[in-house]
Amino acid sequence: MKQIPLPLELARAQEKIEGHARNYGLTFFQTVFEMVDYDQMNALAAYGGFPTRYPHYRFGMEYQRMAKSYEYGLHKIYEMVINNDPTYAYLLEGNSMMDQKLVMAHVYGHADFFFNNLYFSHTNRKMIDEMANHSTRVRRYQERFGVERVEQFIDACLAIEELIDPNAVFLDDNGNGNSRKDEEPAQDSETNVLHMPAKPYMDRYINPPEYLEAQRKKLEKQRQAAKRFPARPERDVLGFIMQNAPLENWERDVMGMIREESYYFLPQRQTKVMNEGWASFWHTTIMTNKVLDDSEVIDYADHHSGTVAMAPGQLNPYKLGLELFRDIERRWNTGQFGSEWEACEDMAERNNWDLELGLGREKIYEIRKIHSDVTFLDEFLTPEFCMREQFFVTKQDPKTKKSVISTREFDQVKQALLFQFSNGGWPVIEVLDANFGNRGELCLAHRHVGVDLKWDWAQEVLGAMVKLWRRPVRIETMRGQKPVRLNHDGEKASEEPLLEAESKAS
Repeated sequence: MKQIPLPLELARAQEKIEGHARNYGLTFFQTVFEMVDYDQMNALAAYGGFPTRYPHYRFGMEYQRMAKSYEYGLHKIYEMVINNDPTYAYLLEGNSMMDQKLVMAHVYGHADFFFNNLYFSHTNRKMIDEMANHSTRVRRYQERFGVERVEQFIDACLAIEELIDPNAVFLDDNGNGNSRKDEEPAQDSETNVLHMPAKPYMDRYINPPEYLEAQRKKLEKQRQAAKRFPARPERDVLGFIMQNAPLENWERDVMGMIREESYYFLPQRQTKVMNEGWASFWHTTIMTNKVLDDSEVIDYADHHSGTVAMAPGQLNPYKLGLELFRDIERRWNTGQFGSEWEACEDMAERNNWDLELGLGREKIYEIRKIHSDVTFLDEFLTPEFCMREQFFVTKQDPKTKKSVISTREFDQVKQALLFQFSNGGWPVIEVLDANFGNRGELCLAHRHVGVDLKWDWAQEVLGAMVKLWRRPVRIETMRGQKPVRLNHDGEKASEEPLLEAESKAS
């Protein structure tokens, strides 16, 4: 893809903005800006920001969707930045000088977040090169085995690309969480229970039959559990299938590429609110304090307000993250935290509370380093903040089918936000048994947290898994209040009720 050289005026603006960012304490890899036209920007967006991806029709479909949306005036991409070393960012040709400076300031916020946040510490910082390698390998497989066969296999892999373990990277450098070196299975032996020596007339007292029977059942249960594979529920479904399904070498390689890319994009899903909020915080700080000319103020205010606008019933991560970082900085500057603040019940005193601690900037830098969206919202969301930002929970009116306000109660608002950002909004699925019924079939479990699986989604995903596992696949879950098992044999899906004793899905 041909890039347009950065004009001298923009190169000077970049140098100036980068200096301001470093003076504020932001740290980042070398950041390279490239100018692209509208078609190139849409193509990059379709590829997830990368100039090269493995060949697959979904990228073409995404490009067509974005191109049509742009033609109809429904969207306009101002910037795109890649977590890489060096960090690459793209500027849209034809934007005003003010827009380009705003984008640069925003990008340096992202670059600092990528560089410092804990959840990005395990990502591949040479992913542009790795994506190019993936592209080359997939093209070779297509030449050897045929485009249609390779694309159909990629389709099946993409159906489960989100079913990975978010915590695996912190357990194992390879992202594998299904093997434990210190885990020794119980011996597959008869369930003999220790019988204490005793004279016949004392035996039933020293060795109570009820106790011995309970111990036998316990040992039998342990013996059966030791036979199960995996020995414990495995969250990384994609990795488990890659390692244990009867795949050809090229199929295992392709699945490994998709899994590697899924783990690369995972931190971006886990920190969407924080990342966009942090970048917005710094573009507002740098632009309003250091960069804006008087003639640019109105245009800047117009464009920034559009970025952080909140449509009714929709959540804008830019707005939520920006305002929460601002609120934290204010609270730690004024001392509105800790036991003394929590114990104060005088509203007038709380409204005028200012200990002049000046700890706000230090605090938000600390938060940026160690938190994800879930912990960020869980720890720093307050009733006062939700009231000020007018947050509420909606529900669908059964008569009008329109969304109406359900509650403004802080606990329910917070719970709804945390649920939305937990696991990126995806259901938590685990491998329960890879030898179900002693037939080599795969049994999964849905960790039910009050929301049922989407039945059409579940059937499609199970059908894709059958193509990978090469045997029937099933999943245990809840439908309403009843435990059920959804089965798929590769041709059709079926459903069966489960007894409470049978159900292993939580």
